[in-house]
Amino acid sequence: MNQPTYDGPPDYRAVGRHEVFPETSHDQTERYNFLAHLNRHLAHSVMPGVAEAYAARVEPAFRETHGRPPSRRREVRKALAADSLHQTWSALRRNTMEMRQQAGLSVVLPQLGDLISKARHLIPQGRLRLKPEMQPPEYIAAVDHHCMPGSYYAERTADDVSGAANYDSGMFVTTGGMLGRYTDGGGRGVVEYIQRHNPDWRPRRILDLGCGLGHNVLPMAAAFPNAEIVAVDVGAPMLRYGTARAASLGIDNVTFVQADATDLSEFEDGSFDWIQSTMFLHETSCKALRRILAECRRLIAPGGLVIHIEQPRYDDDMPVFEQAMRDWDAFNNNEPFWTKLHEVDLDQYMIDAGFKPEELLHGGVTAPPDGALFPDAAEDDAEDYGRKAAWHITGARVAA
Repeated sequence: MNQPTYDGPPDYRAVGRHEVFPETSHDQTERYNFLAHLNRHLAHSVMPGVAEAYAARVEPAFRETHGRPPSRRREVRKALAADSLHQTWSALRRNTMEMRQQAGLSVVLPQLGDLISKARHLIPQGRLRLKPEMQPPEYIAAVDHHCMPGSYYAERTADDVSGAANYDSGMFVTTGGMLGRYTDGGGRGVVEYIQRHNPDWRPRRILDLGCGLGHNVLPMAAAFPNAEIVAVDVGAPMLRYGTARAASLGIDNVTFVQADATDLSEFEDGSFDWIQSTMFLHETSCKALRRILAECRRLIAPGGLVIHIEQPRYDDDMPVFEQAMRDWDAFNNNEPFWTKLHEVDLDQYMIDAGFKPEELLHGGVTAPPDGALFPDAAEDDAEDYGRKAAWHITGARVAA
């Protein structure tokens, strides 16, 4: 008798480890496994039921009341909020976010002293530039993004790395391994995109904005070992941990710099061949976004490439039900700029920042499957509407 092929999330024991990666006990590992399976169940078993419930009863009820189908995602969201299945899915999904953060802190905090000591030992001379006087911008300080206590910047103690260690420890769980053992699928996808569309390009200097702990910048550094890479973020704990993590993984061409992406005046005009961000812009604000794009235009060298990777814009080609489901994070996962970013015309923002219309480009990035985790699978296109595996590029190739 043929046994069914297992297609669930990989066991947490398969996670990619390095010298500053937090250790987990048996019970902590199984708690992470439980959360990964719960996330998988909600995405693959419960959420399709929400779509069926919408088609079978929510949309018809709206149509009967209003004499028309819903025409905006806000109407869909409000109608779904009254449906019991959507309520169940939403409450459980929010709960998984909160449980993931608490599980991560329960792993990290008891060993924080050891993690700080390891990070101090690993950080190479000259590869970390912090600014103790820097205050986080309001759009970061105002909220615990995706339920992460202290967001990206909180300092629990001297030389803190706890937020970054929590983030690194738990992302494998949140994504069900879809971004690979080292949660670097975004960066690996960007490298594939660059190598496919610019096979002979050899950038000399690269700037990564909103780098966090460097998940996505390290694949780029490995692909272009002769390039000088600058990775900026406002969160000192992220940068400390990221620098130590890079050294532990053998990457030595990235300098981690504490800086606000709205003001990069320490760098000269036209000094980078490639400027990029991965799932960063939705953590900003309208005012900050305009300033960030203006800095990108100032800093990019003639003939250089700018790419910003995010989820796709809400437009007329995207069904309003899908828009409403994608918009869940704005209302339930502490992402206050999520909705607005996916509404705005980023092309126009780029033009307003000084890019020419003919320079603009669009494309897609997909996280390559990690064969060690999913040996029999290519890509799971159904994974939560692709939100964990595929993104949209808005960018520009400036004139030489």
